[in-house]
Parts: sequence; C-alpha cells; structure tokens
Amino acid sequence: MHNNRERLADLWKQVGGDIAALQRVTLTGHEPQLPSSFHVGTAAQISIAASGMAAAEIWRLRSGQTQTVSVDMRHAIVECRSERYLRCDGNPPPPAWDAIAGVYKTGDGKFVRLHTNFRHHRDAVCQVLSCAPEREAVQAALMQWNGEAFETAAYAAGGVVALMRSHDAWMALPQAQAIAELPLVEITRIGDADPKPWPIGARPLAGLRVLDLSRVIAGPVAGRTLAAHGADVMLVSSPDLPAIPWLTIDTGRGKLSSFVDLQGEQGRDTLRGLLAQADIFSQGYRPQSLAALGFSPVEAARLSPGIVYVSLSAYGRSGPWAERRGFDSLVQCATGFNHAEGQAAGVEGPKELPAQMLDHATGYLMAFGAMMARARQAREGGSWHVQVSLARTGKWLWDMGRLPDGLAAADLAGETVKEFIEDMPSGFGMLSTVCHAAVLSRTPASWARPAMPLGTHPAVWPTGN
Repeated sequence: MHNNRERLADLWKQVGGDIAALQRVTLTGHEPQLPSSFHVGTAAQISIAASGMAAAEIWRLRSGQTQTVSVDMRHAIVECRSERYLRCDGNPPPPAWDAIAGVYKTGDGKFVRLHTNFRHHRDAVCQVLSCAPEREAVQAALMQWNGEAFETAAYAAGGVVALMRSHDAWMALPQAQAIAELPLVEITRIGDADPKPWPIGARPLAGLRVLDLSRVIAGPVAGRTLAAHGADVMLVSSPDLPAIPWLTIDTGRGKLSSFVDLQGEQGRDTLRGLLAQADIFSQGYRPQSLAALGFSPVEAARLSPGIVYVSLSAYGRSGPWAERRGFDSLVQCATGFNHAEGQAAGVEGPKELPAQMLDHATGYLMAFGAMMARARQAREGGSWHVQVSLARTGKWLWDMGRLPDGLAAADLAGETVKEFIEDMPSGFGMLSTVCHAAVLSRTPASWARPAMPLGTHPAVWPTGN
C-alpha cells in the first residue's frame, strides 16, 4: 500500500523533478475526508502538492532560495469543491444543472448520463431522441433505445452523454487500453528554441504570460493556479461561446479576461500576436478544434518558439475515443466510478463522486506539468507539449484502491470549511472563496487580480510588473 508521500514522489520523479525537493514537503490529514469509497482526498492533496512543489522549484531556479510546501488534505479537498463553497454577496450558487441533465434508464435496462448545460449539447440529444427538452419526454424516448447505441448516436450528433459501465466493462474497451499506455502527465519536446531566461519578479511565476483557452473546471483551475503563483493569466473567450457563470466567477480569480473571435481572421491575428509573447498556452477545447484554426501545438511552437503548450482532453490523445467531447461527470460514468460508488452504497444505478474530482485534480496536474515544462525550457531550451486527460486522471485515482468504509464519512460543510475561506472583491460583488491549499513558506499563493466578467479586458498583455 502506497502512502501519499510515495505517490507524490512517483509523480514528481516521472516528470524529472529534483529529488531533494521532496524533503521540503509536508502532507497532513488522512482519508476519508468525504463520503466516498475512493481516495478523493488523496487525489486532491497530491495534485495540489505537485503544483505547489513546481512553483517552489521555479522560485529556487529564479532566486536560489528553497522553501517549504505544505498541503493539508481537508483544505485540498475543499479547494477541489471550490465552486460549491463560493458565495457572491453572501448568496450560494444557483442550480448547477440544466433541466434535462442527469441519469436515465434505457430500454435494455442500462443507465445513461446526459450533460446538457450547453444548449447545443441539449439540442443534439433531443434531436437524436426526437423529443421535447423535458425529463419525462427524454425518459420515454430512451426506453426505445439500447444504451450503447444511444451513446454512439448522441456523440455522432454532437451531444455529450455516457453509458454507465462497470470498471470491468470499461477496461474491456480499446479506449481503456489506449489510456493505460499514457503517462499521467505527458511532457514532450515539439520544437527547437533557445532557453528563455526567467524574468525579474518577486513571485515564482512573476512576468510569465499564460494564455488560458478553456472553460468549465479543469482548464480554468489550471489557469487560476498559475495566477496564484504570480503569472499574468489571460482568459480568452468569445461572446458566442456558452459559459457557466458561477464557474467563470470561481475560476476567474487572478485572471485578465478578454474576448477574441477565433472564427474571424482578425481574431486569429490577435491571438497570434498574444501567443508570440506568451510563455504558456493552455487549452481545453475538443481535440483538433484549435488545430483547424491554425493553433496546433506545432504551429504554436512555430509562432512562439519556446512555448509550453498544454492540452486537456476527456479521453486521452489516442484510441477510438480520442476525439470525443467529455466532462468530469460523464468520464466518471463511462469509466466505472459511478457504478462502483453505487454498488458500495447499495443503490441501483449510478452514484457520483462527492466532488468533480477528475476535473479539479486534472487542473492541478495541468498547472504542474506547465510549470515543470517551463523549468525545462529555461534549462535546455525547446518548445514543449504537456498532455493530460480526465480519463487518465481517473485511472490514477482508481489505481489508488478503495476505502471500504469511506462512504460512512460525514460530508464537509459549514464550520468545517470556514477556516479555508477568504473574502475578496470582484467584478461580481464581494466573494467568499476557498484560498489556495498549497502553503509556500516564502512565496505564499495569492490572487493579485479580482475575478471579472468575461471580456472585461482588452486582448493585450499588460506592460511592466
């Protein structure tokens, strides 16, 4: 049985981290922190600790100063549910899901989960089912379908759904085999470039510029984490793209927020200009969609030699599902987590994990990979590609094993989370937010910019620090 220090050491060594840094990390707390039969607290703690260690390592490279990093498991899992604990002028979050999102039975006795928070995804499901966007109509229509056939048809129509599989059924699929062959955080060299010196600054990532082209949770959490260590992070969105407002507020802390229309040549030209001056380009769009607009990893490395390009996917870069859209809730459902939690709880049908764990952990792993790749760039030059996926993070969580009595744990709420909450002004009102769980002794994490509405800032890098 691995302990958490060993798990962290494995991850750190996989990407070439300096072994001495492991002596400066403290992990506190123990499982279970939330009602789950999986090690969700461990996944939160290790992914956040890895990102904190990477920031501390960059500070050492920049300043010559070492520092300690400590992560408490309870704080880490609270941060991995930051959207639940966010309050705006004292108000809790609105309902998180669209009216027809969720779990349904199919005609062959299986269960499917629909993700319909974006209107075009909801329309695709209703088109396949030839029904109105109402729960009863959707359920009636699905009784005429075989579960796997519906999953395939919905994806072909542009929807995002998942058949609930047992872990054994998932492992029998070619996609599970493809994911098993990938590292948790994959870092590859994609071009030649001179080493870029570190800019002057008083924080680990001060003076580094990050383009954040992502939505929902994982990618935006990565950007929020890089901002917490001092990077200039610019979230690039478009008025035509759907967004989930509450998540935009929660993950917008520390970022500039600009609109760029990538469907037009002028907008693509603007992004090329931003990219030419960027250190990190982080994106969570469906595989190949940015490549089609001229922003593939190799193209980005040509436009901006020395770039660190970070790609997030749902199901990994290879295998028959490589191009599939997906969200945390669906990857949990497709890969066996919902079935396993349901069985552990003695309920028929799916039971989700008590946090969007694949999303949050993957976000911290993206930030970790981006920082470690940037450190390599400074040392040996080159342009770099960092790849992570929700399903590969899921395999990592699954491989940690199970907590037999984990579901008996009490949930965290109210007084137990208060110590992790801080208040900060924003463009939306006064926010009560979860502060960052990685505590660095010399360069504490903090967000210098308030969360602002999408498109608030011009699409130009700020000058000076």
